Amino acid sequence: MSILLTKDTRFIIQGITGREAINLTRENLDYGAKIVGGVTPGRAGRDVYGVPVYDSVRDAVAANGGSIEGSIVSVPPKFTQDAMIEALENGIKLIVVVTENVPRKQVAEAVELAELRGARIIGPNCLGIISPEECKMGGVGGPAANTRQAYTKGNIGVMSRSGGMTTEIASTLTAAGLGQSTCVSIGGDAIVGTTYAELMPFFEADKETHAIAIYSEPGGRMEAELAEWVLAHKSRLPIVAFMAGRFMDEMKGMRFGHAGTIVEGKEDTTSEKIKRMEEAGISVAERIEEIPDLIRQRLASAKR
Repeated sequence: MSILLTKDTRFIIQGITGREAINLTRENLDYGAKIVGGVTPGRAGRDVYGVPVYDSVRDAVAANGGSIEGSIVSVPPKFTQDAMIEALENGIKLIVVVTENVPRKQVAEAVELAELRGARIIGPNCLGIISPEECKMGGVGGPAANTRQAYTKGNIGVMSRSGGMTTEIASTLTAAGLGQSTCVSIGGDAIVGTTYAELMPFFEADKETHAIAIYSEPGGRMEAELAEWVLAHKSRLPIVAFMAGRFMDEMKGMRFGHAGTIVEGKEDTTSEKIKRMEEAGISVAERIEEIPDLIRQRLASAKR
């Protein structure tokens, strides 16, 4: 099994005629994704690699029997909120937002609407989701050949604030003979549609996920919230995390890579995050290469 998407997930790409979206279309089609349409106002009647283009999400949904499961949003930041809302208002339940530099207030408003509609937003500023050998939705893994090399089907879930490190962790697991169930690039902005803790119920319910690997960074409360969730729900899943940017603890107000990685107070520091996670039973690796062995150790302990 997998979470969020399967080989049967049908989705559209909003902004499909843009340069980045054209590349996403090719990469996802080559991996076997079912892209059933694209949206660019004023471009109806065209196609991108055989994918029909519509003027609106409503038209795309109507042309596909009145129901589409997902959408990738790849439009300029000033249009991103409107694109998310348009998808939500037309019944789409899974929205992957690859656009970066979307105003925080607009993201928060879209996430609130998604909750009201029973939908889920991944991102913004993310590379999307992949269930290896089934489907990918976004730029995660890059071209299909590279994706197949890095990602293999298995039982380890992956969550990462960094898109590139999602693939780095998956590749490290694959090289060690550990395949993945679903990998999610949640986005590097301060406000994202879905956090680690909010993904946990999905992984927890997936019997094919036996453990989770996480790539984390300074800034924000996401790791603290994850630790709280794990303790409150007595999670069955062993979790191994890698914390980047430990040098940032002495550099308040500085940014480590992403918009959401600003250390403003004690709770934002890597040392505090590591402490919280370890108190919740989450193992923290010193190096990414240690993740596979730590996962094997945790799985072996769980069987005793």
